[in-house]
Amino acid sequence: MEIKNQYLNDLLVKVTKRNAGENEFLQAVKEVFESLVPVVEKRPELISSGVIERLVEPERFIQFRVAWTDDKNQVQVNRGFRVQYNGAIGPYKGGLRLHPSVCSSVIKFLGFEQVFKNSLTGLPMGGGKGGSDFDPKGKSDMEVMRFCQSFMTELCKHIGPDTDVPAGDIGVGGREIGFMFGQYKRLRNEFTGVLTGKGLTYGGSLARTQATGYGLCYFVNNMLAAKNTSFKGKTVVISGSGNVAIYAAEKAIQLGAKVVSVSDSAGYIYDKNGINVGVVQQIKEVERGRIKEYATRVPGSVYTEGNGVWSIPCDIALPCATQNELNGDDAALLIKNGVKFVAEGANMPSTPEAVEAFLANDVFFGPAKAANAGGVATSGLEMSQNSQRLSWTFEEVDAKLEGIMKAIFDNSTKAAAEYTNNADNLVAGANIAGFLKVANTMIAQGVL
Repeated sequence: MEIKNQYLNDLLVKVTKRNAGENEFLQAVKEVFESLVPVVEKRPELISSGVIERLVEPERFIQFRVAWTDDKNQVQVNRGFRVQYNGAIGPYKGGLRLHPSVCSSVIKFLGFEQVFKNSLTGLPMGGGKGGSDFDPKGKSDMEVMRFCQSFMTELCKHIGPDTDVPAGDIGVGGREIGFMFGQYKRLRNEFTGVLTGKGLTYGGSLARTQATGYGLCYFVNNMLAAKNTSFKGKTVVISGSGNVAIYAAEKAIQLGAKVVSVSDSAGYIYDKNGINVGVVQQIKEVERGRIKEYATRVPGSVYTEGNGVWSIPCDIALPCATQNELNGDDAALLIKNGVKFVAEGANMPSTPEAVEAFLANDVFFGPAKAANAGGVATSGLEMSQNSQRLSWTFEEVDAKLEGIMKAIFDNSTKAAAEYTNNADNLVAGANIAGFLKVANTMIAQGVL
């Protein structure tokens, strides 16, 4: 389907040719371009300044070899990546992902999305992303440490507290951040806030672990309030069982909802009595096991193989696993079963067909760059604490997070109303609000 603006459509053709085969990245670019049609028509200087042509091209893309030895003393080789996508409004900021699916397309898509997400937080952070096709699953602590040390040996040449501040993402939790931070400190002989998501004993922030999941629910709370309702009494379906899913479930339950599902790459749990978050944490965070173990520990719960979590009837759906996990057929099934609110906890977990179905059927939809910005927002707060050599209380950080998520919702609805005459179109609103701050800054700074 062509974009309804000749300039943007021609530019998308050019971007597609230049980035052939990078489907995730091209999907993200097309979604943003579709939202920018009314903006470009209202502000022709965006065309003459070339700001959009510059925005779709990363400022810097770094790829490197990561060689490490496993416990059998065999040499293993992975690819490492870091994209420093856009630094107009601040140091590059974005997570590191360790997963076999990591490739240049995934890293560029994540970095592109991060530019808008960071802009929406209101904090001075540019967009970046990184990672490796290394899979930490099934690896010993020593193997993970050796990989992380080798990875940071190269990455440290390109990052710094005022240049680029990575964080965690899929496959990168406190263990991995600790190993990477230790290696950075050893190589650079400095103790700086170069990574966020650190342990509390060495510069980490309270509430950072919970931030993405909590922030997602704070965003949904604003969506619900706009429709004169709340989480109380609502049935919530959540995919995933990692950090985002766990703390989204915890906060939704605190706000009065009943969460009935979690999942992993092998299958999903349905617990009609409500998910026991403590059991999920034990399995996934402590034992690093599979979610099917939940059914053996919680009577009345059922484990099903495969990706059928969206067949469960619910009021609210929160995809918190990975990109493109929720397709058009899944969306149709959710709509048929009565879903009214969908918000993305993962990065781009809904396919374009799914998003189109939600918008066409009056499902209030919160896109990832707005709904899951709580993690990077709190990373930004961790950067502030590190710079000031301060440590804020959990309550202070949580209150700031809740305020940031409300501001993101308000700014997205305002932009949607102004440019699309539909305040509920948060996809367009988030893209436009995030874009305008970056674009205006890029124009002010000249052609770079």
